[in-house]
Amino acid sequence: MKLKANLLDDKAVKRSLIRISHEIIERNKGVEEIVLVGIKRRGYPLAQRIANEILKIEGVSVPVGSVDITFYRDDLTYKEEAPKVSNIELGVNVENKKVILVDDVLFTCRTVRAAMDAIIDVARPNAIQLAVLIDRGHKELPIRADYVGKNIPTSKDEKIAVHILEIDNEDSVKIYED
Repeated sequence: MKLKANLLDDKAVKRSLIRISHEIIERNKGVEEIVLVGIKRRGYPLAQRIANEILKIEGVSVPVGSVDITFYRDDLTYKEEAPKVSNIELGVNVENKKVILVDDVLFTCRTVRAAMDAIIDVARPNAIQLAVLIDRGHKELPIRADYVGKNIPTSKDEKIAVHILEIDNEDSVKIYED
């Protein structure tokens, strides 16, 4: 695959996360009942960054947890391939809270659906909202993000690569094509 374009640099990623943080505060009229849950792998550090921005803005520390959706995937050939999951640990209490699910890219929505299944298996939140850095379209399920850093219409042949400092040693969003 060859690089088609650099879509966001480190400053644009930071601005997007700051804007998402402000939108979360505004829409929820504060953050008292908010819990952030990042979808592993890149969603979790993004959730931590949003929590840091909320702390700067509101002076309130928002709990941050993570969800690993590996065992909730629906693209495995046989159900026997997925081990039974008896205890999902999110790292935060989501019971009767407003959960803001955080991920890097929204594409088919299957990852988000799996994350919602995992959360609901643990507890019953009052609401689940979705924050994504990139929405690239091509949804296969009726799920939409409540907070979007950037909408980037793509073809199915293109690939969006989100790089974050904590994992990739840089903050950027790039698009690749065949």
